[in-house]
Amino acid sequence: MNLSVNIAGVEWKNPVTTASGTFGSGMEYAEYVDLNKLGAVTTKGVANVPWPGNPTPRIAETYGGMINAIGLQNPGLDTFISRDIPFLKQYDTKIIVNVCGKTEEDYVDAVEKLSEQPVDMLEINISCPNVKEGGIAFGQNPASAERITAAVKKVAKHPVIMKLSPNVTDITEMAKAVEAGGADAVSLINTITGMKIDINRRTFAVANKTGGMSGPAVKPVAVRMVYQVANAVRLPIIGMGGIATAEDALEFIMAGASAVAVGTANFHNPTATVEIVDGIAAYMKKNNIEDIHELIGCVK
Repeated sequence: MNLSVNIAGVEWKNPVTTASGTFGSGMEYAEYVDLNKLGAVTTKGVANVPWPGNPTPRIAETYGGMINAIGLQNPGLDTFISRDIPFLKQYDTKIIVNVCGKTEEDYVDAVEKLSEQPVDMLEINISCPNVKEGGIAFGQNPASAERITAAVKKVAKHPVIMKLSPNVTDITEMAKAVEAGGADAVSLINTITGMKIDINRRTFAVANKTGGMSGPAVKPVAVRMVYQVANAVRLPIIGMGGIATAEDALEFIMAGASAVAVGTANFHNPTATVEIVDGIAAYMKKNNIEDIHELIGCVK
């Protein structure tokens, strides 16, 4: 039975990775999860310099998910390169580094610094607010998304995955824009902007007022967007958004995703990723499917 997939020239042993920001660089999870069993590990977002993140509280539970406003707190690339990459290199899994930035120069600088590092792919988080354009996210304006993709591709030595924001009118416009900019793959969706109010404190549940909503509640939106993008561009897709079980993952794969990322589920079930790998294999065995490619995009 073949579970392996090829994303932009990189061979994964199976189609399951972690969603950025929910798994650190795997260190916190290594005692629960055999990282060797994952197709890839996608790291938490890292910037060219350390970011302190947003004030607390930064996380709130919601029906069917959670809201986070961490603000991409990270230790910066120097620490990441000296600590996190060597840790991940111990395992037989692909390494995808999620990159964030506040300006085009930030992204380019970070990607250049990663160019000689022994990682496999870069995932560019374009849901970051573009400080030079009044805070609108790079991923909410097609021209801006195409420009940042082209700038990153110019200096990248690894395949580039552009992570798309769902907070747009038409997700296919954004996918076409990053494809035009030279992206090697896309991942979607990032979180949906949400808000929760604490009625006892009579204030916002997270200090940032709004945050990114993730978890099972966003899954139907994510599946729909993956399907639309799969039918709009020729790029491989990593699908994510509320995946907690193998059944969830298979919905994304049948909608057109070549791989899937597990995020919020990791918080309440640290072994979710490996359970999903095993569950996909069990489904294939039960249905006499020899190759995962029989399922990718099978729903038209």
